[in-house]
Amino acid sequence: MSTPIADYGVLSDCGTAALVDRHGSVDWLCLPRFDSPSVFTRLLDPDGGHWAISPTDTTVTVRRRYMPGTLVLETTFDTASGSARLRDALLVPHGQRGDDLGRDAPHELVREVEGISGTVDFAMELVPRPEYGLVRPLLRVVEGGARTFGGPNQFAMRAPVPLHGERDRADARFRVAAGQRRGFSLVWGPPERPPPEPTAPERVGQRIDDTAAAWRSWEAEHDIYQGPHHELVRFSSRVLKGLSYKPTGAIVAAPTTSLPEKIGGERNWDYRYAWIRDASLTMEALYTGACPDEAVDFVSFMTSAAGGSARDESSLQIMYGITGEHDLSERELPHLRGWRDSRPVRIGNGAWCQIQVDVYGELLNALYLYRQRLGTLHPEIQHFATDLAETAVRRWREPDAGMWESRGEPRHHLSSKLLCWVALDRAVRLAPDLGNPSRAAVWATERDRIRDVILEQGWSTTRQAYTQAFDSDELDASVLLMPIYGFVPATDERMRATIDAIARDLTENGLVLRYRAHDGRNTDGLVGEEGTFVLASCWLVSALAQAGELARAERLFDRLCAATSDLGLLSEEIDPRTGELLGNYPQAFSHIGLINAAADIDQARTARSTRRVRPHGGRTAP
Repeated sequence: MSTPIADYGVLSDCGTAALVDRHGSVDWLCLPRFDSPSVFTRLLDPDGGHWAISPTDTTVTVRRRYMPGTLVLETTFDTASGSARLRDALLVPHGQRGDDLGRDAPHELVREVEGISGTVDFAMELVPRPEYGLVRPLLRVVEGGARTFGGPNQFAMRAPVPLHGERDRADARFRVAAGQRRGFSLVWGPPERPPPEPTAPERVGQRIDDTAAAWRSWEAEHDIYQGPHHELVRFSSRVLKGLSYKPTGAIVAAPTTSLPEKIGGERNWDYRYAWIRDASLTMEALYTGACPDEAVDFVSFMTSAAGGSARDESSLQIMYGITGEHDLSERELPHLRGWRDSRPVRIGNGAWCQIQVDVYGELLNALYLYRQRLGTLHPEIQHFATDLAETAVRRWREPDAGMWESRGEPRHHLSSKLLCWVALDRAVRLAPDLGNPSRAAVWATERDRIRDVILEQGWSTTRQAYTQAFDSDELDASVLLMPIYGFVPATDERMRATIDAIARDLTENGLVLRYRAHDGRNTDGLVGEEGTFVLASCWLVSALAQAGELARAERLFDRLCAATSDLGLLSEEIDPRTGELLGNYPQAFSHIGLINAAADIDQARTARSTRRVRPHGGRTAP
């Protein structure tokens, strides 16, 4: 039985991430980057490798938290004989502070056990399995630790206790008493360089404290949102920072691959890449969480990854690798069983070559927000924005795969047309800053034409709601973006009917599905169903809040907050029957949704208290 997804905590150095279960086992770690082959893969297969430091007493009680203001994990074990604390961190360079957090990460995982009371016996197991578990490296015990030999990676470990080594693993047993500390370290290095030197055991505690100070300094330098949901926004902003790749500014959708959307199903995808579709909502969340430097870095990454141009129809993808890679070809790893036997395990993502015309709106809205809040647009970005608008004019009539990356036949998805409307609406507003104001009239005319088509062909008289695609009766949560982007106010009669239809017919146990997956092969080209989608539920919160249904919005928001793990983390989806977290984890989109929904509730409260109505009812409309 695989460990529940919610039992994992995440560590980050803004270059990669590790997942640690509640019993002290590191079951997922890719080095040196988020998208590198994993070193520990037990998350996806029992034999995939891990690094565990756990009490030998099986009746242990576990308490966990992040050290305040950090992504340094603290796990307290209470046993019959005593209590001890385990602290885990992916290190950042010594003395690093503020916005430099994560620059030049040393690729080192450190762990410290501290006795609190009585005595506690521990077992340590180090089982590296590089290349997604394919490689069983020679692990040799050396003085003060162990190191690997051979293969495309080097790993060196320091330990304060004697190790017992087999060919491909190392074990130890040790005891801590109150006040005693035991520090362990594991560092990665490329094979062409001298063997890396891990942190000495006696310095591990200091290095953890220094990394914690680096996280706190980053948070202190940002004017963190101070509304009623302060702690939630603050923590989710920290998670987004942890999912950012500092060298380029990319933000991965999640640090994992192939955690399933349905147990035993085939909806298992690699999310260790940066999606253009996330751009607008990510920018909103970064601004709400007061992370302007991350917003600047993200805009820079998006424009550079696209080559600064969208005119060539092959030049703008829906997603990129974290250093701007274009080819993300997908393949399966048949040697891995998958989480709870959910095959296939995939690396790469075949959606990279899909046509999704919504990307023009997501990028232009992000650039519009950037211009509003951070100043002027660089001439190269001005040209890029103009290209985006011109391409939206040319391509909005095309069918596409839609924002949910359907693997079925292309359709005229309403959300794609909506985002093309957003592209041209924001281009019109940006026209004075783009050095080409003569095009504004053309953009405005085409924007209005898109609006008319959406209102006519996107409405289902049968459903009495806006639907997934033109001339369709299928509901889709993405239409909730209509008021969020300012296309229509949430108070509009048809929009209110749509909100009610989604709340009534597209929910399971009160949480929102993206769309209805039916028995057999659905129109998305996949077999089976999926869980309720956290981001879609957040969109319903926002739509209800904007429609003046504040009590309903707050009830749903409270349910989402209650679904987080004990550490406050969210995956992509929630099983509507069991409440279990499903899908890749932690999910940037889910934490983005929480931040934006919190902001919409807060604004609705303010509007109610001051009896003001926000223009257009949309968060991003001026």
